[in-house]
Amino acid sequence: MTLRRAFVHRGARNVALGWMLILLLAIPAAAAQGTPDATDAPIPVEFPRDDGPHDSTIEWWYFTGHLFTQADDRYGFEYVIFRARNGDLEGYVSHLALTDNAQGQFAYDQRIQGAPGVAGEGAPLDLNLNGWTMQGGDGQFALAAAMPGYALTLDVAATKPAALHDGDGYIDYGNGTASYYYSWTRMDVTGSLDLGAGSVPVTGEAWMDHQWGDFATFAGGGWDWFALQLDDGADVMLYLIRDADGTALRVDGTIVAADGEVTILDDGDFAVTATGEWTSVETGTTYPSGWILEIPEAELVMRVIPTMPDQELDTRPTTGVIYWEGEVLVAATRGGQPVGGFGYVELTGYAPYVPLDLGSAVATPAG
Repeated sequence: MTLRRAFVHRGARNVALGWMLILLLAIPAAAAQGTPDATDAPIPVEFPRDDGPHDSTIEWWYFTGHLFTQADDRYGFEYVIFRARNGDLEGYVSHLALTDNAQGQFAYDQRIQGAPGVAGEGAPLDLNLNGWTMQGGDGQFALAAAMPGYALTLDVAATKPAALHDGDGYIDYGNGTASYYYSWTRMDVTGSLDLGAGSVPVTGEAWMDHQWGDFATFAGGGWDWFALQLDDGADVMLYLIRDADGTALRVDGTIVAADGEVTILDDGDFAVTATGEWTSVETGTTYPSGWILEIPEAELVMRVIPTMPDQELDTRPTTGVIYWEGEVLVAATRGGQPVGGFGYVELTGYAPYVPLDLGSAVATPAG
């Protein structure tokens, strides 16, 4: 089934994604194959196998990036497919968002269905949610999705090895919860973007996160996540997981150098300071907006600024979650030398969770 809702000039990945577990009570099952659940003994991440689905409670494939037309107009995009499993039940949700800097607009859409179709044959990752497709593996993927006013068809190819977070790609959160987590942090993009008056060619750079495991004990909390690509070739991922009271449960990060060398960051290795806030007129939710990120050991100080303040997604029709996911600009100094960049920031847990209305959601026909 499909649930569509597109918003223009408006304004998650909730750490627990407890909404997905509820969702699974009402949608059909499908088989998934791959490595064991992240709460089993960890095994080495292997490509291209682990680009595909796994027998885990929660999983997502998360693409963000920056597209440029030949006229040098810039567009940010987010395209994600979530997967949740509860025994033999399995369900999928997808979100698509576009930051149109040329028009000063932000648009998004969302879909939900049970067992997905396939986009092609033979790829480790091969998903089709009513025409929104994600296919590929080993750092090369084909993406296609459309919503009112916008459509994208992209080929993305990694220019660096995958970064295994926390050293081996396995993060133990304690209390019986853990996840596998890796990123393709620098990917070349080619393809086309349809703005309603025909397709235009685009190029750019993207970032892909893939995470799977069990996050059930984080219900009610949220996180702040930063994925930043600097002009000197370095990539930086930072995240802070919060409980329902706002207390930091875990703070982690990764720096990927231009040559692919990975540096792991722990609590105390970096500082995140919000410099402002923004309140959504639509939902009343207040989010931090603008940050200073400091990594002393790397002599790196980054000022992070949203390209537009309103990049909020109200995904209550598919997830019960309101979150902010937006394109940002980076103005940094490294070793005292200026360096620019682009990135994406995700903020979850700032709006209260609203239970998903399964009665209306499940009854909505595809279209």
